[in-house]
Amino acid sequence: MQFILAFMSLIAAVVPMFIYLLVIWWMDRNERDPFWIVFMNFFWGATGAIVLGIIGSLIFQIPLTLGIQMLFGADSAELNDLSGAIITAPLIEEFTKGMFVVIMSFSRKFDGVVDGVVYGGAIGLGFGMTENFLYFLNYGTEPMSWLYLVVIRTLFSAVMHCMSTATFGGFIGYAKFKPIGYKMFLVPLGYIAAMFLHFSWNLTVSFEETTVIGFLFLILYFFSWIAVFQIAVYMEAKSISRELQDESNRGLIPAEHLKYLPYVSRRNKYGWCPQGVNQKEYVKNSVLLALRKYQSKHLKGKTKALYDQEIEQLRYAIQMMFYNAHMNYYYKQ
Repeated sequence: MQFILAFMSLIAAVVPMFIYLLVIWWMDRNERDPFWIVFMNFFWGATGAIVLGIIGSLIFQIPLTLGIQMLFGADSAELNDLSGAIITAPLIEEFTKGMFVVIMSFSRKFDGVVDGVVYGGAIGLGFGMTENFLYFLNYGTEPMSWLYLVVIRTLFSAVMHCMSTATFGGFIGYAKFKPIGYKMFLVPLGYIAAMFLHFSWNLTVSFEETTVIGFLFLILYFFSWIAVFQIAVYMEAKSISRELQDESNRGLIPAEHLKYLPYVSRRNKYGWCPQGVNQKEYVKNSVLLALRKYQSKHLKGKTKALYDQEIEQLRYAIQMMFYNAHMNYYYKQ
């Protein structure tokens, strides 16, 4: 029976989180990163963030436990457990998860709020997957208790990890193209917001009287999070549309292509792209060009020069696509 529960625990921990990961990746509709990048964040959450989280929690909990024992004496075991859940876990785990989003933000593939949410959400799902597996093994000793634990942790606890780090990632993404003063304010604020969500969930579900409040709070936060993410995707799409309109005015993008390129639901249809032009590459380069132009407007110095250089390279690539298609058509005649 134990072997069967262990195997089922592995399946129950991995499969739902991987499905969630695919959904989050799909939600980045405007300029979707290669899946391996999103999976790399997921892998960090499942391994590095967990290991550092355990080590950091053990170290941080030692002085906290000593302080509680000094204040409350020998009858402080319950307070020690509570402090681990509502103080140590939010503080340490959100740091070990979020640090990788900070590292990823230095990459030019990291385009802003949407990528921050996707990367952060992927890390949270990886963390939730490993944590779920450990919980299922250690606390799901009987089939019914195991099933209850799987449902609660899959639908709520792991989703909390996803949303908390996604929130932190969103702040990091918003701060990326802001001046240093904004970064110094926004990044810590994102960390505090992630800790607050984690703290609120752990606190409310630690007491029978407030468990329902915890569930309602997380459900409300989930729908708010989805709404904010959709707004971020919409704003990103509007930026792409404006920048492509500018490129059309410059003569690079044909005006009729503006009916397709800015819109996810239209750009992958066939028939609008000129014959001989690789539609997939054309769409990718055009969307990336629009994003780089928008981002460059918020940069200075050497970083701006690098982005401007990439903008010119993307323009040249698009020009050559049309030129080669025209020449191929001409010689076929």
